[in-house]
Amino acid sequence: MRRNAVRLLLAGLVALAAVLTGVGAPAQAAVPDSPAVTYTNPVAEKRADPHIYKHTDGYYYFTATVPEYDRIVLRRATTLQGLSTAQEVTIWTKHSSGVMGAHIWAPEIHFIDGKWYVYFAAGSTSDVWAIRMYVLEGTGANPLTAAWTEKGQIRTTWESFSLDSTTFVVNGVRYLAWAQRNPSEDNNTSLFIAKMANPWTIQGTPAEISQPTLPWETVGYKVNEGPALIQHGDKVFMTYSASATDANYCLGMLTASATADLTAPASWTKGSQPVFTTNASTSQYGPGHNSFTVSEDGRSDILVYHDRSYRDITGDPLNDPNRRTRVQKLYWKADGTPDFGIPVADGVTPQRFSSYNYADRFVRHWEYRARIEANVSPLADSQFRVVTGLTGTGTVSLESANFPGYYLRHKNFEVWLEKNDGTSTFASDASFYKRAGLADSAGVSYESYNNAGRYVRHYNYLLYVQTPSTATDRGDATFYAQ
Repeated sequence: MRRNAVRLLLAGLVALAAVLTGVGAPAQAAVPDSPAVTYTNPVAEKRADPHIYKHTDGYYYFTATVPEYDRIVLRRATTLQGLSTAQEVTIWTKHSSGVMGAHIWAPEIHFIDGKWYVYFAAGSTSDVWAIRMYVLEGTGANPLTAAWTEKGQIRTTWESFSLDSTTFVVNGVRYLAWAQRNPSEDNNTSLFIAKMANPWTIQGTPAEISQPTLPWETVGYKVNEGPALIQHGDKVFMTYSASATDANYCLGMLTASATADLTAPASWTKGSQPVFTTNASTSQYGPGHNSFTVSEDGRSDILVYHDRSYRDITGDPLNDPNRRTRVQKLYWKADGTPDFGIPVADGVTPQRFSSYNYADRFVRHWEYRARIEANVSPLADSQFRVVTGLTGTGTVSLESANFPGYYLRHKNFEVWLEKNDGTSTFASDASFYKRAGLADSAGVSYESYNNAGRYVRHYNYLLYVQTPSTATDRGDATFYAQ
């Protein structure tokens, strides 16, 4: 017994020594289910209320409000970025008189039961503010060349201002959600939902699930509009846009169980704060009227939205043509709720970097010191744009998402986030060679530009540039882009 105890003690000491010296393989985190995807914004200039639908034919279909408010356009491409340069086709033009003759707004395209459907809002030539919801039906494999017919108006409880209809399926049930003026309320629009009898007809009595009552929903106008739904696990999340369509425009969110009766108002819980707002640091103003799609590999959720690149607008925001379509990756918190982060700066979208050996920890800056940490809040502290290195082609630099112009750089071999001062020393300290992961080629490692052989690694959760010599070191210097 004494001999066995001694053996166990020796084994424990050997194991402890291995940990302390780095001998032996470190623990490895799983390769992330949702690897990094990057895009370059904006995707489309002068296109508001964007909707992107990924079809089973491998194409993304894109439609949006044009600033002339006079037609419905479509583009398609096999990649999200490809939509930027894809041919645009007009599939329908406003009527010359009567209903559907003015203010053609917020089209969405869907494929339902073998046919294409476009949902949109329109006014009348006799009253441009008599906005109602309408549906087009298209027959043909390619909606850009399909034969389109008008299915008419979607009828609801009242003949009142109504727009922004969207359709989705949860638990095998197809729903329609939209924004409408409730004559009994002192606001512009509230959110409604109903089940559908067919793609252009609701069934039953619509349920009101949200009205603008919170301070951030009532700036300029009292508005809840532009609903969009995404499901994640056993929850559904409905985003919506609030306030006037200027820099105050923002996204709120409702949450419900995927197994609940979504037509029951009690099934929905409204967040007390907006989830996506103007960000002056990144020069993004009035983000809103979003939709959701997925990345090309189907492994990342993508947020689609519009905003402007400036705050001040002359005259009525509806007459300002410069809302642009933008996309960025949507992240998910550990509790299964979405984390929208901030509307990122124009140009390439940022990435996150998780630790090879601590799956839940991400590179972030905290009081300008770089470290790895779990449950990062705000999200943008852990997002970095991988850009051409400050020393030039062949290297990369890591620019902060929420502090544009600030880069990860080493100083006394510690990694800090600092503003580019324009010196050659800063450029060298903030430039790295991107290498295959030292512990896993599916990951990435960053070698210092001006200290060959030294790599960015974490030690006691802080980042340094050091020369890796053990398996543990190599693991600490390996990250997965997400």
